[in-house]
Amino acid sequence: MKTTDVFGVDIGGSGIKGAPVDPARGVLTLERHKVLTPKAATPDAVADKVREVTRHFGWTGRPVGVTFPGVVIGGTTRTAANVDKGWIGTDAATLLADRIGAPVTVLNDADAAGVAEMSFGAGRGRRGTVIMLTLGTGIGSAVFIDGQLVPNTELGHLELDGHEAEQRASSKARDDHDLSWPHWARRVQKYLAHLEMLFSPELFVIGGGVSRKAAKFLPLIDGIRAEIVPAALRLSLIYIS
Repeated sequence: MKTTDVFGVDIGGSGIKGAPVDPARGVLTLERHKVLTPKAATPDAVADKVREVTRHFGWTGRPVGVTFPGVVIGGTTRTAANVDKGWIGTDAATLLADRIGAPVTVLNDADAAGVAEMSFGAGRGRRGTVIMLTLGTGIGSAVFIDGQLVPNTELGHLELDGHEAEQRASSKARDDHDLSWPHWARRVQKYLAHLEMLFSPELFVIGGGVSRKAAKFLPLIDGIRAEIVPAALRLSLIYIS
C-alpha cells in the first residue's frame, strides 16, 4: 500500500467488502476482503464488520470511504431498504469513524459506482444524460448530466407493474423467481423503457454483479433508443474518496 492510497468499503445487503484504493488510477491496490453482512444489519453490527474489514489490512488513521445502499446526505443515512431500519437518521460517518479510528466519508453505493464509471469506465467522456443502474439485491441508480451527478436518485423504487421496480427487475428478483434470462430481460427492458420515457438518456450503464453476465441478457433487450452497455469496473470501491 502507498501513502496516497485511501480505503474503500462497500456495505451491501449480503456482504461487506473492502480494499485499499489508488484514487488517481481508479484501481484496487490489493485484493478485496469480504465478510458477510450481519443478519440483523443494525448500525452497530455493521460498524463492527466494517472495522473487521479495515483491520484485515491493518488500516488505521488514513481516510476511508464507505458506500451505503440508501440515501446519504451529509454523512447521515436517510433510507434503509435492504438493511436494518435503525440506519434511518443515523450519522453513519461519525459512527464509522469512531468505530474504526479514521476519517470516514459515506455516500450512496450506486452514486459511487456511477462516479467510478464516469471517471474511469463505460461513461468516461460521455456528455448529456447518463444513467447508471446497479442490478443486485435491489436496483441502485446514479444520474449524470454532462458528467455532473444528481445524487440519491433511488430510481429502483419507481413503480413497475404495480410493484417497486427492484422487486421486478433486480438480479435478486430473477433468482427468487427462477426467471429465465429472456423472461428477466423483458422485465429489465420494460424498466429501461420507463426510465427512457422519464429522462431521455443517451446512455444506460448496467452494473452490479450480473453485469459479468451481460452477454446473456443485454442482447435480448430491444426497443430502447439509448445505448446500453455493461459497467466496465463492476466495483464502487474505486471511487469513494
